[in-house]
Amino acid sequence: MSADGREKNRKPFPFHIVVFLAPAVIVYTLFMVYPLIDSLRLSLFAPDASGQEVFVGLQNYQRLFTDEFLSPRLWGAIRNNLVFFAIHMLVQNPIGLLLAALLSSRIVRGRAIYRTLIFTPTVLSVVLIGFIWRLILSPLWGISGDFLAIFGIKNQPWLGLPEYALPVLSLVSVWQYVGIPMMLFLAALISIPDELIEAARVDGATGIGVFWRIKFPLILPTVGIVAVLTFVGNFNAFDLIYTTQTALAGPDFATDLLGTLFYRTFFGFQLQAGEPTMGATIAGVMFLIILTGVLIYLFGWQRRLLKLEIEL
Repeated sequence: MSADGREKNRKPFPFHIVVFLAPAVIVYTLFMVYPLIDSLRLSLFAPDASGQEVFVGLQNYQRLFTDEFLSPRLWGAIRNNLVFFAIHMLVQNPIGLLLAALLSSRIVRGRAIYRTLIFTPTVLSVVLIGFIWRLILSPLWGISGDFLAIFGIKNQPWLGLPEYALPVLSLVSVWQYVGIPMMLFLAALISIPDELIEAARVDGATGIGVFWRIKFPLILPTVGIVAVLTFVGNFNAFDLIYTTQTALAGPDFATDLLGTLFYRTFFGFQLQAGEPTMGATIAGVMFLIILTGVLIYLFGWQRRLLKLEIEL
């Protein structure tokens, strides 16, 4: 074929795709990609004696992990983040799966109403949620004492005790965001063909057997997506802790997460002066932790599911 023929058969460049994608790409780049890159750049600088920022390489990271003040706060925040994440994984996601299984069945009436009620807290302001729960859990005028007395549980200043504050706030976060995994699981469950379920019931499978042997294996990709979204969301958590416990994440830093540690270090709080370069270093550590979790999901969980689908 001649050069003229190849030119005629060549498809024109799809400029319309560029036009449609350009606004989203520009906005995402300006407000996500650029701040991330600039934050990582800032973590490699430190102020000198004159206050000018000079390149110091990885010295900020070395200081973060070895400084007698910063290192305990960092490891404490990472530990609290892991506890925060574990409670969401072990409480929020199983409850979301249970609710999705119930609302996907035909035996529950008014399913649309229940879905709306359960998902409503997700769209409410976190400031409003934090203020309401501070009132509910107040040992002086909160209603939590009367409710817990029904079960014989003594009322406590739940947000004022180091051993209870983080688990209680984690459960408040579970209550607020359980609607997200519920909707994701529900979408996956209702997309399963009815023919598979009917065939299993004809073979004598019970409702629980159908769920664990048919439905659950088919929604494993969604389980992985929910897990990685939970991981990313919890290691970015900040607003609920800040609203209820302020940036000091009291009592005695018992609710301190990487987000609140970053805020105090970068902007300063009360008597602590702000240090943007060290705050950017903490943000860099957060980015590396989240990136590691996402890579484990991509190259571990997804590859395993793909291999399982090929075998089947």
